Amino acid sequence: MTNPYIDEDLQALAEHARRFANGRVAPGFLERDQTRVLDRRLMGEMGEMGFIAPELPERFGGQGLGCLAAGVIHEEIARADLSLSYINLLASLNGQILAEHGRPEVVQPWLEKLTQGQALFAIALTEPRGGSDAANLRLRIERVGDEYIINGEKTSISAADQADACVVFGRTGTVDSAAHGVTALLVPTDVPGLTRNRFDCHGQRAIGRGSLFFENVRVPISHRLGDENKGFVQVMQGFDFSRALIGLQVLAVARVALEETWDYVAQREAFGKPLSAFQSVSHPLADFDTQVTAARLLCLQTLWLKDRHQPHTAEAAMCKWWAPKLAYEAIHQCLLMHGHGGYDRGPMEQRLRDVLGFQIGDGTAQIMKTIVARSRAGRQAVPA
Repeated sequence: MTNPYIDEDLQALAEHARRFANGRVAPGFLERDQTRVLDRRLMGEMGEMGFIAPELPERFGGQGLGCLAAGVIHEEIARADLSLSYINLLASLNGQILAEHGRPEVVQPWLEKLTQGQALFAIALTEPRGGSDAANLRLRIERVGDEYIINGEKTSISAADQADACVVFGRTGTVDSAAHGVTALLVPTDVPGLTRNRFDCHGQRAIGRGSLFFENVRVPISHRLGDENKGFVQVMQGFDFSRALIGLQVLAVARVALEETWDYVAQREAFGKPLSAFQSVSHPLADFDTQVTAARLLCLQTLWLKDRHQPHTAEAAMCKWWAPKLAYEAIHQCLLMHGHGGYDRGPMEQRLRDVLGFQIGDGTAQIMKTIVARSRAGRQAVPA
C-alpha cells in the first residue's frame, strides 16, 4: 500500500530493520520479559547497523537521516519487542537533548557511545509527589563554585537501574518559579551519591522502571544542558519527537497483533465456517484495523512535520493520547479472538501488558488533550 510519508529509501530501510528484528530481536521476546534483562549484545548490534538515533548529525555519531527514518526503524523493532525498542526511544529523545543543548566537548563522547549501542540513557523527570505536574519539581540543584550539587529523588524512570547516564531535571530557582526555575543536567550514573532501585512492573519488564536517589551528587557546570533555570522550557520541546515515536511504537505492536489475528480467524473454523465469516468476529477487527492505520498516518505526519521544522506540538500530543489507548484496545480484542490461547502466557498477553504502561507514563491522555486544546483555543482560554 502506498504511503505518502515513506519513500522507496525509507521503505528499504524499514525492510532492513524488519529482517534484523525478526531474526535477532523476536526470538528472545518472551525470555527477556521473564528474566527482566535487557540484552546489551543486541543493543550493540543495533548500533553497528545504524539503527540507534539515525536522525542525529554525523558529527555526533548519527547518520543525519531525519526523524521519519528513526520512526520506521523504531516501529520495526517494536513489532518484535516493545521493551527492547525503548533503546531507540530513549536514544532519540536523549540524543536530541544532548546534541541541541549540551557542550559539544562534553556530550560528543556520550553521543558516540549512544549511537553505537554502547550506552543507555534515562530521562529523569518524574518525582514521587506527582508526574503530570512535571514542572513542579522538588529535586534540588544548587550551584557551588564550578559544580552543581544534586539532592532529591526521581521515580518511575525507565531503565533506572540499567542506564549509564541520565538527563536530570531539577530546581535551581524558587519553588514558585515553576517551569522557569528548572535546570537540566547530564549525570553519569556511576557518580558518588547516586543510588537506584527497580520496580516489579506489569509490563515492559526487560527495560524496567525504578527510582533514582541523589545525595550530594556533584557534576561539573559543563554538564548543564541549556541555560540555567530554563532547562524545562528549552529541553521539553524535544518531547514532541518522542510522543510521535511512542505512537508508532505501540501501534506497531497492535499491527502485528492484528495481522496474526486475521490469519487465525481465517483458518480457525466453528460451525463449519472460518471464524472470519462471522461479522461479530471480522467487523471488530476491521474497525481496529482502520483506526490503527489512521493513527499510524498521524504519527508519520508528525515526524514529517518535524523533519521540515514545522509546528507539530498538537499532532504529537494527539499521537501520545490516542495511540496507546487504541493499541491496548486493539490488542485486547485480538487476545479475545484467540480465546484461551491468547489469554495463556505468550506473545499476545505480553503485548497487552507492554502497551498498557504508555497510558500512564510519558504524559497522560488528560495532559495531552490539554495541549491540543491550548493549541486550538489558545493558552489563555485553557488555563492550567
